[in-house]
Amino acid sequence: MQHAVGAPLPPPHQPGQEPATVWSPAAHHPGQPGAHPGPAPHVPPAPGFAGSAVPPGPPHTQVPPHHAPVPPAPDTTGQVGRPPGAPDSMPGTPPAAPAPDPSCATLAVLLIGPAGAGKTSVAKYWADHRRVPTAHISLDDVREWVRSGFADPQSGWNDHSEAQYRLARRTCGFAARNFLANGISCILDDAVFPDRPVVGLGGWKRHVGPGLLPVVLLPGLEIVLERNAERTGNRRLTDEEVARIHGRMAGWYGSGLPIIDNSQLDVAGTARALDEVLARSIASPPQW
Repeated sequence: MQHAVGAPLPPPHQPGQEPATVWSPAAHHPGQPGAHPGPAPHVPPAPGFAGSAVPPGPPHTQVPPHHAPVPPAPDTTGQVGRPPGAPDSMPGTPPAAPAPDPSCATLAVLLIGPAGAGKTSVAKYWADHRRVPTAHISLDDVREWVRSGFADPQSGWNDHSEAQYRLARRTCGFAARNFLANGISCILDDAVFPDRPVVGLGGWKRHVGPGLLPVVLLPGLEIVLERNAERTGNRRLTDEEVARIHGRMAGWYGSGLPIIDNSQLDVAGTARALDEVLARSIASPPQW
């Protein structure tokens, strides 16, 4: 038997009982044939029917709105709550960072000093005794690659000698960058003057890079004169020229660059002092 859409279903017939009233869909839908006015008869819902009313329970006392408990505000600080009774620990001193080991790092070092300071000897020894691949680049050696037409600065500093110096420095910087790009450290040596921009640090920094670590070797004048006297060929300068260069190199004091006075140090001792200076420079690079 089909019923009209929206009409309430008839209550189920309980076995052994007769319905209290005869259910008629027309009684619930006025306007349909057979409908009669008046209130619809009350049909008690049967147990288990999905649409049955919930039996009344004990009365529920509502809390007035102004007495309603306010829920706690959500924690928006991002802090992690501590368990109750947990002790608060005082922040301790962070462990000191280990001192950097320059013997294992890939570095670019510029060794500065007057003629006779021992730059080339120290640079070669330092490069020979490192635990990582290291190259030595001497600006004087690169300048002397030019054989015919070599402009010797000892004969006078002019446009020709300055151009060859700039070319040699640019070539050294190019070689240093290539070594560094392949994981090979390098140490360069040059007589860089603090009061002469042409033969200054700016060109080395531009050609090698800002990570270049400059260190000055500056022994006493008498030591420089003794070492210069042992030189031969165009590497040997006059005593007057050595004294003049040494006096200008004193301008590095107060520059902020690390300076090693190797007057009383041999080559091996100067190389150890260089490692100590480089460890400090790696931890706190000098401003130059």
